[in-house]
Amino acid sequence: MPAFAYTARTAQGELKNATIEAASRDDAVAQLRKLRMTVVKVEEQAKAKSKTKGAISMRDVVIFTRQFSTMINSGLPLVQALDILSKQSENPVLQNVTRQVVFDVESGHTVADALARHPNAFTELYVNMVAAGEAGGILDTILMRLATFMEKNDALVRKVKGAMIYPAVIMAVAGSAITVLLLFVIPTFESMFASVGLALPLPTRIVIGLSNFLQNYWWAVGLGVFLGFQGLKRYYATSDGQLAIDKILLRAPVLGDVLRKSAVSRFTRTLGTLISSGVSILDGLEITAKTAGNRVVSDAILASRASIAGGDTISAPLAKSQVFPPMVISMIAVGEQTGGLDEMLSKIADFYDEEVDAAVSGLLSLLEPMMIVFLGVIVGGMVVAMYLPIFDMINAVQ
Repeated sequence: MPAFAYTARTAQGELKNATIEAASRDDAVAQLRKLRMTVVKVEEQAKAKSKTKGAISMRDVVIFTRQFSTMINSGLPLVQALDILSKQSENPVLQNVTRQVVFDVESGHTVADALARHPNAFTELYVNMVAAGEAGGILDTILMRLATFMEKNDALVRKVKGAMIYPAVIMAVAGSAITVLLLFVIPTFESMFASVGLALPLPTRIVIGLSNFLQNYWWAVGLGVFLGFQGLKRYYATSDGQLAIDKILLRAPVLGDVLRKSAVSRFTRTLGTLISSGVSILDGLEITAKTAGNRVVSDAILASRASIAGGDTISAPLAKSQVFPPMVISMIAVGEQTGGLDEMLSKIADFYDEEVDAAVSGLLSLLEPMMIVFLGVIVGGMVVAMYLPIFDMINAVQ
């Protein structure tokens, strides 16, 4: 029998949100009227759930979390706070998600269980921290920590992505310029040289050959790029492929340094936030491994989890992975010995946030001259190759 989510007023005038099972919508309305309730809205739960799928930005979740924390800290009941949030969120998908969370909480579920039903909005880390906050009676504090964590994590991700935008744009412009030259400019020069019947230098013949190949087999080039991209994507989807590519990325000059430092920052901040919120170290390491963003780092974290489960320390397997710098290993070891691991992890994260800033700046300062040289060599080389026969023609006339 289908379930219907409803909003109705009781005989005492209280607004109630819950679910009811009925054969049809009309039957659900009839059941509510028998209970002397004034129906405001009735919707089949399956349809309501379909409206909870869609894009929800990190910023929307951060605002939701901060407002939720403030209202709970002010003494508002959970359901009332969630109901207010469902009405004032600017994102319609998040509004529907929050309404569904209200229905689930009123039906007897915990807030964490209700949030876990919407992974597109709330991550496993988010759900586990809320569960720890509910269990410890400090949900408002946990939510504020969550909001701060997400803001810092989002800033870190944007820094790394921002560093990739510049070279991507330059490469796109370079590719477009080279394609236009080969398809439209070079054929004009070829026709002019053919009418003169002049012997062409090797660089000119190479460029003309590339132009002819692209004109005749452009579809093969496009197909090759597409198949290559799909092949790489499928290989990365495999366990061995992901590990191999992530290893290459970490070993890449300059870029590898940025990725390594951002991975260290994400790992330490995530684990520190989880531990300080009351999540066990074993659960915290498992969640952190899933959010590492790099298979090499993830494997190192899982190895440290196995080490902890066997009665060893976190720092020993992290040192064996050769992913984490010696300073990080030493500080984690000190944190374990002193019982202040969460505080030590937060200090490491703050330090590596600044390191990521410096690494990104270094990457950009290196990429800019490299891109200019690349464009100059490729595009300038093609132009020079086309003018070489003209210089020969001028010398022949003289």
